[in-house]
Amino acid sequence: MSSLGVVTAPHFEPLALPSLQLEPVSWTETLVSYPPLKALFPIPILLAIAPVLLWFFRDTWRKLDEEARLYRLENAERADYRPAACLVIAAVVLTVQEYYGGRQFFQSTLRPELESLNAGAWPWLQFDTYDELYAYGWWCFARSVGYVLVPFTAWKLLFPSDSLLDMGLHVRGFLKHLWIYGACLAIVVPVMLIVAHQPDFGSYYPFYKQSSRSVFDFMAWEAMYWVQFFSLELFFRGWMVGALRRTLGSSAIFVMAVPYCMIHYGKPYLEAHGAIVAGVVLGSLAMRTRSIYAGFLLHISVAVGMDLLSLYKREAIPHNFWPGG
Repeated sequence: MSSLGVVTAPHFEPLALPSLQLEPVSWTETLVSYPPLKALFPIPILLAIAPVLLWFFRDTWRKLDEEARLYRLENAERADYRPAACLVIAAVVLTVQEYYGGRQFFQSTLRPELESLNAGAWPWLQFDTYDELYAYGWWCFARSVGYVLVPFTAWKLLFPSDSLLDMGLHVRGFLKHLWIYGACLAIVVPVMLIVAHQPDFGSYYPFYKQSSRSVFDFMAWEAMYWVQFFSLELFFRGWMVGALRRTLGSSAIFVMAVPYCMIHYGKPYLEAHGAIVAGVVLGSLAMRTRSIYAGFLLHISVAVGMDLLSLYKREAIPHNFWPGG
């Protein structure tokens, strides 16, 4: 208070409040992330893609249906147990993979054994450094055995007259159809860029979270990823479609697309829907070229692209070759 009796307001220093800079969000990201719209968003896309697939693969599907019709006529008096055998084997393989072929089984059963070996006679395992990589090594090994060794061996025992080369392993004519790979890639890349804007994309890819630690980690992971994809293509587009096409014709592709979509459950929502289109496209492509190689190239191109895109968005591209280098 002053000498004249006038009250003077106290002086306060400006208070600096913490602030957080928010990243701008586009209207497309907002719409796609809104749950009711996100749930329905894939349906009009699938309906729009369907006529394109019909136009592009119509001749392939008709040829498969005609081959199946003639096969059924020639074998009208004999029961064909291939569809039943194929679907039972597929169900068993996928169930075993789910319960024993993943990282959870590795962590609970195999990890303690490797830790013991690493602490004792095998310190070169460097288990403390590559713990997660070993888990994915088991995942890759289990996929290779389950997707390739089991079904192909079982099929040769059950149907010895069937040629395994007819299950997507022919090389002849691959270069002739290579342009289809380029066309499919041109379609898939924009879809991949849309999926990359999903909020769960950056945290989901790559599966191996230490991929950003070093170039070695990234390369080791991608090598396993490629082996897994080759095994997956052999199982779904090679063996499964090859086993069903004699009896079911083009429907074999759509039957295969169902379990193929289901193994994507747990991944980002839009990607799981994209697996429906990918299953039909890759299956049709395999039947058109009579090989899985173009589909394999498409698959690994998208997979590596999504890994690199995720690392780039997080500014986590590795620069050192070895961990800690």
